[in-house]
Amino acid sequence: RKREGEGMAVRCQFENSNDVGVFAVLTNKYCLTAVGGSENFYSVFEAELADHVPVVHTSIAGCRIVGRLAVGNKNGLLLPSTTSDQEMLHIRNALPDDVVVQRVEERLSALGNCIASNDYVALVHTDLDRETEELVADVLGVEVFRHSIAGEALVGSYCKFTNQGGIVHPMTSIEHQDELSSLLQVPLVAATVNRGSEVVGAGIVANDWVAFCGLDTTSTELSVIESIFKLRSAQQTALVGELRGSIIDSLAV
Repeated sequence: RKREGEGMAVRCQFENSNDVGVFAVLTNKYCLTAVGGSENFYSVFEAELADHVPVVHTSIAGCRIVGRLAVGNKNGLLLPSTTSDQEMLHIRNALPDDVVVQRVEERLSALGNCIASNDYVALVHTDLDRETEELVADVLGVEVFRHSIAGEALVGSYCKFTNQGGIVHPMTSIEHQDELSSLLQVPLVAATVNRGSEVVGAGIVANDWVAFCGLDTTSTELSVIESIFKLRSAQQTALVGELRGSIIDSLAV
């Protein structure tokens, strides 16, 4: 199913918002995008993904912020308990049969803010229910770690990682990055999206061959994203050390 060859990072907007990760969920097996808004948003995802994975137009609990309410990977999709039966049915019918779709009774119902996952490992909010942690492990088929990022409990908002690599809150210390990187077993970089936004989880969605971020994302940020998510060929990565340095320097000022 996977597109061969080089991936890429694509800039887009939902209505006037650059927070692509608020209005979409992207995995290696499927993509959910918010209903309503402009068809333009949906069509950007369609154009990149339709040949490879289903792109599903949906709301969750009547809301368009699907990326903040749901969390998923190639094995499964977790939805808040407020998801309607109709939405559940629509999503289930649209996804591949081997993807488990499950509703979760959880006080911290914005699951996308509280859980970050790739196909093998998940980071979860330190206050998440024990039952929810077990569901994350079972439905998504991952190893689960309770963690914060740069002192922020909302791990889903402040990091984004795939099976290739990931970005974390720009103020994450080197020690913390190393610790997370060895837990997740992927390379990580502290970076921003959307011209300096530290809420990286809300600003970007990515899988193993494509990423989507807000229109405001600078070319420097885009280079870092394409590099760490391995969306570019090897010779293009030479610049990135310098670019990372320039991002961190500009934040330190």
